[in-house]
Amino acid sequence: PPGDTAGCTFCHTSSEERCSTCHQRHQFNPVVARKSEQCKACHWGKDHRDWEAYDISIHGVVWQTNKWDPTQFDLSKKLSEADYVGPTCQYCHLRGGHHNVQRLSTVYTSMGMSNADRGAPLWKEKRDTWVSVCDDCHSPRFARENLQAMDEACKDAGLKYTETFRVAENLMLDGMGEPMPKDLAPDWSGQHIWSLKIGAYHDGPKYGGKKGESGEFRMSNCSDVERVCFESVGYWMTYIFKGMAHGSWNDATYCDGSFGMDRWLVKAKAASEQARRFTALEKKAGINWVPAEFWRKGDYLDQLSGAKIVKEFPGKTIFDLCPDPGWLDT
Repeated sequence: PPGDTAGCTFCHTSSEERCSTCHQRHQFNPVVARKSEQCKACHWGKDHRDWEAYDISIHGVVWQTNKWDPTQFDLSKKLSEADYVGPTCQYCHLRGGHHNVQRLSTVYTSMGMSNADRGAPLWKEKRDTWVSVCDDCHSPRFARENLQAMDEACKDAGLKYTETFRVAENLMLDGMGEPMPKDLAPDWSGQHIWSLKIGAYHDGPKYGGKKGESGEFRMSNCSDVERVCFESVGYWMTYIFKGMAHGSWNDATYCDGSFGMDRWLVKAKAASEQARRFTALEKKAGINWVPAEFWRKGDYLDQLSGAKIVKEFPGKTIFDLCPDPGWLDT
């Protein structure tokens, strides 16, 4: 619905394809485009916490306290090596004026949320490029040590979210994941598949859907334990990854980083235990639980794209209707 997705669509439609998003239409001044705040309009929030991570990092503090001094940050000059007292967003990600920000990134998969082997040979060129930016001001050893620290933090976070998902998975396989997909309104794509069924990770009919078919993360209209799993990987995992990448160690540990994942793992385990106890009591008492009708429909759910697809194109999903690459753009 438009009210829910305003923050998504304003950045992910024409904004990311226009020069004026960063250069500002009424000024179109490179000086403006070289200020860290210029990135702030889009690159912040729970699931892509770039600005917050940078802002409270040591580099962000250097920028905030020195940005008024042209002898420390001469923004009238083209970006070149070590010409600032500290790095801005643009200095690292648009180094030398290069506009492909992914070139100088350590996001290998899914915004940093996947359990990727970050040290694999596949990523060597990206890692070496990342280190080459840091050693403008630091030693290569310092840069590689921080990269390794990020790897370790992501590895620990991956262990936590894997365990959190396993708790939800076991509940679902034992028939206690309430409510089940068949009892819910369809997800945004028009499917009735378990929201945590991620292709090869949870493959086969026992997870709902066909072999190789994936569910869609639900942020509403799902069981509490599924929502906990979504937030654990979609929010707290990215706090850790972005925090370590930007030198914001507070973000990586406190706030809702590592300690947040701890809390959500406990929540998932507690929800699982409660569901199992209720199931045992219901079985003993002869109660046959049926999900309430509000899971299937409601004023809000009727506004979701999945509900419209099921109504207007029975048996189809959004992937059947728009199979071509780039279809989301139109």
